[in-house]
Amino acid sequence: MAREVRAFAITVLALAVLGLPAGLLWSALSPRPPYQVIERTPTLADPSTQALIAADGWFATITGALGLACGTAAWFLSRRVQIPVLLGLALGGTAGAFAAFWAGTTFTVGVVAVEAAAAPGVAFLPGPLSLTAKGVLVSWPLLATGVFGFLEGMHGYRESPLRKPHPPAGTTAPPPGPTPPG
Repeated sequence: MAREVRAFAITVLALAVLGLPAGLLWSALSPRPPYQVIERTPTLADPSTQALIAADGWFATITGALGLACGTAAWFLSRRVQIPVLLGLALGGTAGAFAAFWAGTTFTVGVVAVEAAAAPGVAFLPGPLSLTAKGVLVSWPLLATGVFGFLEGMHGYRESPLRKPHPPAGTTAPPPGPTPPG
């Protein structure tokens, strides 16, 4: 019991902590949407900007890659305590995704450049980093548990006693059941 609890806790904590550098990487790679100040109020300069979609894409790419890596590593490292590790991947991946979201929206990493077509003399400001598609928050836990289950399924299939070769053509297979003595 203690081994299972320890495996679960380590998995959750490791993935949650891994979310912080993932969020900083997301902040460094994602473009910021252009805002302009109109009557002392920041307003989105171009509602059809691709920067909003790109931020979602970068978040899904970074957390999805981490989900695949974490799920694969967890499967190879947890041969005896699989259920607690699988649950830890689900909860830890969710915590890691929220930690990445928090770190990416709180800290600005790298150079923030904003490009927008505008009239001369109009100043643009970089907008805040945000997710418009909140569904990308599940990419980490979904891919981590998915690859873990896929690897376990492939391993179970390969090691299954039911997986036997068919008899050669023209021969009859022995009847199922125990073989008669003699």
